[in-house]
Amino acid sequence: MVDRIIEKKTWTKKRILTIVGIAALVGLIGASYYFTSGKSRLNVDRERITISEVKQGIFQENIPINGVVLPRTTIYLDAMEAGRVEEKFVEDGAIMKKGDPILRLSNTDLELNLVNQETSVYNLLTQMQISQNAARQNTISKLNQLTDVENALKEAERKYLLNKKLYEQKVVGLQEFKEAENLYNYQVEKKKLTDQILKQDSISVKQELDQAGNSYSRTQNALQLMRRKVGDLIVRAPVDGQLTSLDAEIGQSKNKGQTLGQLDVLDGFKVRAEIDEHYINRVFNGLHAIYTLADKDYKLVIKKVYTQVTNSRFQVDMEFENEVPKGIRRGQTLQIRLALSDEKQALLVAKGGFFQKTGGNWIFKVTDGGKIAYKADIQLGNQNPEYFEVVSGLKAGDKVITSSYDNFGDVQELVLK
Repeated sequence: MVDRIIEKKTWTKKRILTIVGIAALVGLIGASYYFTSGKSRLNVDRERITISEVKQGIFQENIPINGVVLPRTTIYLDAMEAGRVEEKFVEDGAIMKKGDPILRLSNTDLELNLVNQETSVYNLLTQMQISQNAARQNTISKLNQLTDVENALKEAERKYLLNKKLYEQKVVGLQEFKEAENLYNYQVEKKKLTDQILKQDSISVKQELDQAGNSYSRTQNALQLMRRKVGDLIVRAPVDGQLTSLDAEIGQSKNKGQTLGQLDVLDGFKVRAEIDEHYINRVFNGLHAIYTLADKDYKLVIKKVYTQVTNSRFQVDMEFENEVPKGIRRGQTLQIRLALSDEKQALLVAKGGFFQKTGGNWIFKVTDGGKIAYKADIQLGNQNPEYFEVVSGLKAGDKVITSSYDNFGDVQELVLK
């Protein structure tokens, strides 16, 4: 019997099981190493994320703000005197010329005071005329007395000189000469006294007339003031403009100083905007802003900063620097970009939802192959509505995920499918 050689099998069942076991053990060790190394992964659909490229470009820090269009100049119309609305000459929105009447108020007490003041002035004027007539008559009487005194003096002087001459010639006696001399001296003194009385009377009359004139002048001024107060019951346009916000109806009572409306001067517009108080130290007069309408930019400049903060915001007034957009209206809201810095070259990354999760401290950076995105530490600087300024951690040409990270959890890498 011839022995038959039995060939030894290369892939025995035992050998196959051994190889499979070793492979499983290696896979288990590899998986264990991967998961204990801290790099957890998450599969992400590429269509559900936004990948942006980091680029070099011109950067300017600006913030979006809303501004309301207002007239450049607004004059408030206040009631100069209290009264009841009796008549309205125009309605809200009317175009006014300076001096045009707007409405009429009535105030019985004020009008009665005017009548009393006019009566007082008339009485004072009448009294002045009576006093002037009396002073004139008194002056005439004093002048007549002066004429009599002067005539008596002349006659006494004539007799004195004549008797003196005759006395020297021994024609008349001493007694007759002394009588003539005494009469003459008496008339001289009387003339002096009359002149003095007339002078004092003239001064007194002048003072009295001056006082009466001053009193009359003051009363006249008071009358004119009262007339102006009554005239203020008719509210008139102080300048040319458009009447707005008129708050007056027939029969309403208005207090002195109460605002009745306003007059918008139609010489241009300004824009009043509110800004977060975070920027209050960076906003000043002369700062520029841009308003875009129909793909055209219009420049504005800050003219006034209101430093009072209300509800964490403060206000600024801006004016258009050159051209004013056609068709804008009072009360219209404009979306404006306020520039907080000059233009400069910078490394830019598009803004997106990633910032809410990372605070700008890290970002998912896509590898060159485009299949994996991993966490990369970065530092961001200033921002505008479109871009962040990259300070460090990225370079031009890098691709990063800028959409929201809310669904990524705490994974270290993203596998892009």
